Amino acid sequence: MIITRAPFRVSFCGGGSDLPSFYEKYGGCVLSTTIRKYMYLTIHNYFEKNQIVLKYSKTEIVRDYDEIQHRIFKQCLQDFNVKGVEISSSADIPAGTGLGSSSTFTVALLHLLHTYVGEYCSKYKLAKDACAVEIEKLGEPIGKQDQFAAAFGGLKFYEFMPNGFVNVEPIIMHPESYKKLEDNLMMFYIGGTHTASAILREQSQNIKTVNKAAIQKKMCDITRELKDELQKNNVDAMGHLLHENWLLKKSLASGIANLQIDDVYDRAINAGATGGKLLGAGGAGFMLFYVPEDKQESIRKALDDLREMEFEMDNSGATIVMTDRDFI
Repeated sequence: MIITRAPFRVSFCGGGSDLPSFYEKYGGCVLSTTIRKYMYLTIHNYFEKNQIVLKYSKTEIVRDYDEIQHRIFKQCLQDFNVKGVEISSSADIPAGTGLGSSSTFTVALLHLLHTYVGEYCSKYKLAKDACAVEIEKLGEPIGKQDQFAAAFGGLKFYEFMPNGFVNVEPIIMHPESYKKLEDNLMMFYIGGTHTASAILREQSQNIKTVNKAAIQKKMCDITRELKDELQKNNVDAMGHLLHENWLLKKSLASGIANLQIDDVYDRAINAGATGGKLLGAGGAGFMLFYVPEDKQESIRKALDDLREMEFEMDNSGATIVMTDRDFI
């Protein structure tokens, strides 16, 4: 048996600049962290050598790849030419809630299959191959940030070059500043799930226009400013820069915000948050706020109709949790 895991991510600033329609022309950047909430994948040999058993929100038992309904499972198993296995997935957080679940699943699955066939795979190759599966082979209109975050893990600045290369830079902070950042971030579940593809497809088209591209460029400027401020241990800059980024992000596509999201955001700001955002493409899921310690109880009272999810930041990225293979 082999078990792999990959962490979910929280993106702070720059989302959208990792879409090919933008970075291939202007270059892009995103600052994000992964959290200690994970996607787990397990594989072991199945009794029937010509069958494949897949267990996720449903169970599939098939003989041929063409019979597989789950698109990512289907593509990856075809690519690795693997049969006679049972693969199960489980996660700490539901899919479609804005934490990069689809790409996290893809990264964990690729890591699992590389390990199963006895191949070493670097974090960069894991991320690159996950992008190839989702964007190139399956045609999803998504960006690259989630795959790289799931593979590398940690608090990092990702720079997306016009030639397709992704530069990965860790954010180096004093341990006390890192702990302050972790302690001052609050996350609340507003309910619902979304499919990122529709919103990102619209956003990808919109940023081809001059006005929307200018907004995305400004978001990249904010992202670089946030990187600089965090590396100076100015953690409180997170609040107002999140706020500036969110006001810009809302204008990039029609499905990013709605009346419920605006209401939650306004309540949090009025209760003492200095900034925040909806996580993911938009419309549903989790909202993140930066809140000074002395204002956190006020936030909890203001948002007492929502579920708070406490979290810690992750530094591990994609990992092998267990294997019975001798070559690891």
